[in-house]
Amino acid sequence: MPDTKAGPLSGVRILDFTWAAAGPQGTLLAGFMGAEVLKVESVRRLDLMRRGMSKLYEGFDNSPHLNDFNFNKLGVRLDLSKPEGRDLALSLASNCDAAVDNFRPGVLDRLGVGYSAMRRVNPSIILLSAANGGSTGPESKFAGYAGIFNALGGLGYLTGYPDSPPTMLRDSVDLRVGSALAFAIVAALYHRHQTGQGQFVDMASREVVTCLAGDQILEYTMNGRNPTRQGNRDAVMAPHNVYRCKDNDTWVSIAVGTEEEWRALCRVMGRAELASDPRFADAYARKKNEAELDTLITQWTKGRTPNEATLLLQKASVAAMPSMSMDDLLADEHLQARGAYVTVQHPVLGKQTNVGVPWKFSRTPASIRRHGPLFGEDNPYVFGEILGLPKNEVERLTKAEVLS
Repeated sequence: MPDTKAGPLSGVRILDFTWAAAGPQGTLLAGFMGAEVLKVESVRRLDLMRRGMSKLYEGFDNSPHLNDFNFNKLGVRLDLSKPEGRDLALSLASNCDAAVDNFRPGVLDRLGVGYSAMRRVNPSIILLSAANGGSTGPESKFAGYAGIFNALGGLGYLTGYPDSPPTMLRDSVDLRVGSALAFAIVAALYHRHQTGQGQFVDMASREVVTCLAGDQILEYTMNGRNPTRQGNRDAVMAPHNVYRCKDNDTWVSIAVGTEEEWRALCRVMGRAELASDPRFADAYARKKNEAELDTLITQWTKGRTPNEATLLLQKASVAAMPSMSMDDLLADEHLQARGAYVTVQHPVLGKQTNVGVPWKFSRTPASIRRHGPLFGEDNPYVFGEILGLPKNEVERLTKAEVLS
């Protein structure tokens, strides 16, 4: 695998108290870029991905979900509820550039390892704390998971069909929050590099989701209209939908934004006369008669596979692509050509095919360098080499269940 020092965040060390999905996704991305991430867990506080799957997969180290969210990280067992565990966590903080948690606000402070305690041992440290509603405000203590972020952020209300309830978005919301977390880490690290100053970063997951609502908030503030669910349709463009193809549960997405694209679509469908049909003669008319237009397009797509429809339309410069299932994605020639998937050897799970790194740096390649950590796998390195504790001291702390 590529050298650990190749990534753009090489030399950065992050103390990772995150669990579940959103927090680990953020530190995962930092790890892809070369940061050394120390993932802290304990028997008392296992990562949800490890704990929730342990019965299903028969063991703490058998969860592919834990593996997927924690590539490149070093696994540390440390019980923060014990005074020696707290002291060791602060010693680690003194050797790190940043720390991250996604507990409810105040948890790290109650354990004695909050931002003020970290600053005493490392004045330039960055602590990013991600919570459902952030660290301040009347709802800051409220619990939340991805579906809650989605509902509170307003995205769920906007997602779905007009005659259906709001859609409960889950994992994809966690990944959005994780990406925002990684962005904030990099921005704070850049400021630290420029000024030598650390800082506390207060991130509200629900606000991340609201930021993704785009022009929908603008629609309300400027026009007084409260946007509602539109399914796959666009407020202006028509056609703009996903159309059934000839095989069972296969679909092609088609979007038309210009008159030239509309005429091209009509030619490809063999219905050139539709371009001058008064019902579809311009964007306003097409939007007004969208249901009828979708029926006509479906009559054409149902005679073709998604790939056949895509190739015909793309050749005519019409935006169209298949709606990809998981087996479609794994077999996709374009993704294969770009090296989108990598095989990672896991000590327990064996060879695993995983989605690779989402960016390709020409000079400082980001990479997956190793599997997600086994439970406490890297205690000897973290406490023996980073903190310099003698072997007998590590053994004593382990027997005392501090490193547990």
